[in-house]
Amino acid sequence: MSPTRHRNRRSALRRWVPRGAALAALGIAATGCASNEYTRLGVPEPITEQADRVLALWQGSWVAAFAVGILVWGLIVWTVIFHRKRSEKLPPQVRYNMPIEALYTVLPIVIISVLFYFTARDQSILMETEEKADVNIEVVGFQWSWQFRYLDEKGPAGEPLAVEGIPGEDPTLVIPSGQVVNFKLNSPDVIHSFWIPAFLFKMDVIPGQENEFQVKVKEGVEGEFAGRCAELCGADHSRMLFNVEVVDPADYDDRINELRKEAVEAEEPVTEQEGEPAPSAEPSPEEAGQS
Repeated sequence: MSPTRHRNRRSALRRWVPRGAALAALGIAATGCASNEYTRLGVPEPITEQADRVLALWQGSWVAAFAVGILVWGLIVWTVIFHRKRSEKLPPQVRYNMPIEALYTVLPIVIISVLFYFTARDQSILMETEEKADVNIEVVGFQWSWQFRYLDEKGPAGEPLAVEGIPGEDPTLVIPSGQVVNFKLNSPDVIHSFWIPAFLFKMDVIPGQENEFQVKVKEGVEGEFAGRCAELCGADHSRMLFNVEVVDPADYDDRINELRKEAVEAEEPVTEQEGEPAPSAEPSPEEAGQS
């Protein structure tokens, strides 16, 4: 191959490689904008304001990963194309090149520092519980189900209204949309993990230690969602499931009133039906004659 043709070929490659990379990046961006499922990169649709922050952190981490990946693969492709072996002559060596070695050291430190900063910042915000909550719920994880106690709603004996499940009968946690919900987590036996995937958040439930977090449920996200234990807690760990229903505040009040009515009915003593005589302990004349 003549030197002129070789230079022209290299020049053409140098023009088209950056254009191809830009076109690929544009295609990825356009695909992501076309569907929200792609922009979320595999996580569920968030239903709380705190989950939006987690989603933003997740997306930012992927952007950083894509940037590093494109840079590394671009350098590899560039080296393969433009610096492949052409003769037996040893090419110029760059070992002990202080600027390049400094870049190799400083750049990873900068990337990790930036990721650490945003992670620490968002974690501190997610753990804030200073805002007054509209609803306070105690979550008790036990082998092998869950109990949800509505601390602001009292039953007939003054105890908080509660819903408790058993393996095979999943309890339902009801929370209102557009309000701040505080969760206090406790366990009487082993470590569990309270996880609602739509929250994009989970927290361990530890015996002897009360953990706490709260969320602001977004408006317009009413629906049914799944919840589960995310900590391997024993033989029936896979059965520690529960349901989550997000309802508007009016429906939430109705559900609480229904729960209170059920608690009152459970406390009422069983009385004899009107018109039916109570069973007598005295034997009948026939029974007495037979004896």
